[in-house]
Amino acid sequence: MRKEHICSARFGASFPAGMRCQMLALLALLCSCLGTRCGCWALGGAAAAVTHPTCNLKDNCNLGENLLAVAGDGDPVETHIASIFEDKVNYSLKLFADDANAATTTTAASNSATATTVLDVLHDALAAGNLSELHHHAISNYTLRQLSDRRVEEQDQAEEEERVYLYNIGKRFLAFSQPFDAARNPNASPLCRAHMRRYMQALNNFDLWALKMHDASGKLNSGILNGNINQLGDFDQCMGIQQTFDDGTDGSAANSPLRGQYCLAYAQPVLPHKSKRLQAFFELLQSHGPFRSEFNDPGHRVPRYSLVNWGICVPSGCTHRDVEYSVAEYLRNQTTATGITFQVRVEPKMCQVRDPQPWDRNTTWAVRFFVLVLCVAVLSTVYDRSTKTQAKQNEWCTAFSLDKNLRWLFSTNSSPGDIEAVHGIRFLNAMMLIFSHKSMAMFFNPYNNRTAMSESLGQPWTVIGRAASLYTDPFLLFSGMLTSYSLFGRLMKHQPIRLKNEYISRLMRIVPPLAALILFCTYVLPLWGSGPQWNLVVGHHADICKQHWWRNLLFIHNYFGFSEMCLTHTHHLGIDTELFAVAPLFIFLLWRWPRRGLLALLFLCTIGTAARYYTTIVNQLSNYIYFGTNIQRLFRTADYMYSFPPHRSTVYIMGILLGYALRKYQGVQLSRLQLRLGWLAATVCVLASLLGPAPMGHISYVYNSTHAAIYAAFAPIAWCLFFSWIVFVSHNGYKNKLTRLFSWRGFQVSTKLSYAIYLTQFPVFFFNVGRRRHIHHYYNFISIILDTNEFISIFLASVALTVLFDAPFQNLKKLLIKRPASSPAIKPKTPATTSSTASQLTDSPQLQEHPSTDPHSHSHPHPHAD
Repeated sequence: MRKEHICSARFGASFPAGMRCQMLALLALLCSCLGTRCGCWALGGAAAAVTHPTCNLKDNCNLGENLLAVAGDGDPVETHIASIFEDKVNYSLKLFADDANAATTTTAASNSATATTVLDVLHDALAAGNLSELHHHAISNYTLRQLSDRRVEEQDQAEEEERVYLYNIGKRFLAFSQPFDAARNPNASPLCRAHMRRYMQALNNFDLWALKMHDASGKLNSGILNGNINQLGDFDQCMGIQQTFDDGTDGSAANSPLRGQYCLAYAQPVLPHKSKRLQAFFELLQSHGPFRSEFNDPGHRVPRYSLVNWGICVPSGCTHRDVEYSVAEYLRNQTTATGITFQVRVEPKMCQVRDPQPWDRNTTWAVRFFVLVLCVAVLSTVYDRSTKTQAKQNEWCTAFSLDKNLRWLFSTNSSPGDIEAVHGIRFLNAMMLIFSHKSMAMFFNPYNNRTAMSESLGQPWTVIGRAASLYTDPFLLFSGMLTSYSLFGRLMKHQPIRLKNEYISRLMRIVPPLAALILFCTYVLPLWGSGPQWNLVVGHHADICKQHWWRNLLFIHNYFGFSEMCLTHTHHLGIDTELFAVAPLFIFLLWRWPRRGLLALLFLCTIGTAARYYTTIVNQLSNYIYFGTNIQRLFRTADYMYSFPPHRSTVYIMGILLGYALRKYQGVQLSRLQLRLGWLAATVCVLASLLGPAPMGHISYVYNSTHAAIYAAFAPIAWCLFFSWIVFVSHNGYKNKLTRLFSWRGFQVSTKLSYAIYLTQFPVFFFNVGRRRHIHHYYNFISIILDTNEFISIFLASVALTVLFDAPFQNLKKLLIKRPASSPAIKPKTPATTSSTASQLTDSPQLQEHPSTDPHSHSHPHPHAD
């Protein structure tokens, strides 16, 4: 027991008791041998025998080779003693090796260090065949603490060598990839300077977070002459950087958290003189300029195509002014003595830091509102399903039912008096409008082959996407037509017309979806994403809506210019609503004095056409997006002509005349010659409106105000005459393949969705533009335009907007405003001239001639939905 206790005290609890005693005996034996040269040689030979022992003590055998006889033949007694000692040593070393291996595999990791301390020294010496090395190892002094300290020293030495190695690599790396220093601004804040100092030091040390920040900034890439000048860098990598410091200096600015800040800088080169080679170079650099933008042009709805967009990752302590100054200085140093200068701007909203903030009050209420509407729809649906078997349901409780509204939405049943061809024509123009708007949004995206893209799009066939203004004119045409068609039908039947109720009915029809979209795009959509251009196309637009949303709800936003307009694509609602307000007056003139009224309306059409021509010439406008369109000219065109109701009234008055003709000449008999001449004239009109401006889309086209004026004055008329003829002959029973196609019943679904599609397409397009992180390659126009994901998103968003806001409020409108009962139709030979006719004009026209039994039928016209 005492022997085991001594062994345990000396070697610890790492080994079994028997093994500890064997180790003690062996060490004593070895120590006794260290004093003699012969003993050392003997043990040296014994060490070799440990690896491959030939016998053991259990077998009671002697080794054939005397390990201790190193000096030749000696005394027999000495030889016998040596033989016995040899067996003892071999057996002890064998047991020692076996026990050591067993203990090493069974002990815990925390105890293995102690075992290694003794065994490694012994094993190394034995394996080397020189036990005399044990004399140089003070085994009793190799404690765990000493070994740990030694390892720490070795680790520190390795880290120092690695740091020096990486520092040398960093110097060479930064020699050809210069980091961006945002603290070069003399007015930079102390926090910016401290953060930049930390950043530079970490970059020299090859710290990972600093390398990520440097790597996230845009770098000059290949393909410059192919238009690859927009380098967005790595947005997510920059925004994900967050580093804290604590060097013991409490309250120091350098110890504040350092986050990655992504800034998108704009730069525009300015050439010193008219060098043809230099101009050719910049022509390729700017991809031939399909849009000629100036430095201060608004960029939230039309791309500033001529500017260079460069993504830079800097510490969050620096401001946009610091970044702007440093970028300008860097470009100035690079272009010294060349005469080339750069205009640089970094807008505050284009510097982003990932710093989640709690929702403000307005955002919270907006989210609550949408959740409330969804809950009401769910409850209404539950009530609708649970009371479906009852004889009569409460229509107030089923107004928001999803089942009821979806059944109405996807129903293809037509109501009496429906003008069927209108649905197909609306679908065609709605799709063409989507393609045009998508073409505009496409130029926001960075491509690495923009020059090749511009060359492929600089062809006459791109008139399909450039004639966006044409595709909105048929909506105005049909708005006037349906207004006139319905009102004349009521006047012929001597039905009362309550203008006030119809105005209220119209507001209930178009305001709820519009208000819901404004609320969503202003407070909810900005929370849904992020990206290099997110704050430009989504955030900046939301800020505009926060200030000017009331203009849209009053339908006067088209008078305040596109640059400060909330939901710029809804300018058409303002135009149509204002024309709808005065439409009863035009119709009354045509009804009360047919000939004079007709001449008056034709005179107004002539004035509107002449005004468009004159305004285009004087103000150098262009209603057609020709190749190389100047952005300022585009905005002037939108402000002075495109969104001005008198200039757009021509096609609306044409619609009023078309509705009058459908009533007056209903069932008219046309000869084959008349039909052929009509179709020939309609074909000439549509070809002239499309093929006429096609050369203006060529890459080499130079702006001509006369071309632009002719297009602005006559293209809308020709385009709408084509569809007017189709509606007229189709409604009077003259069918062909084209009219049957437009009259397909399935287009009624698109008509019910057209208003929501018109509202949601721009938010979907710019949502994707804002989220675009990286540069893409342009392959062909079709692959960009026919984006399946975007079309599905627009469809789903339109369905949601229709069933949650459009259809429910139509249901409520029908419960609040009861339509008067129809009286027997009277067909007077001459228009009524009594004074009672004027008193009847207190209502606006209804959409359909007869009241529909469908509770979802529309009671008034609308430019974008039935």
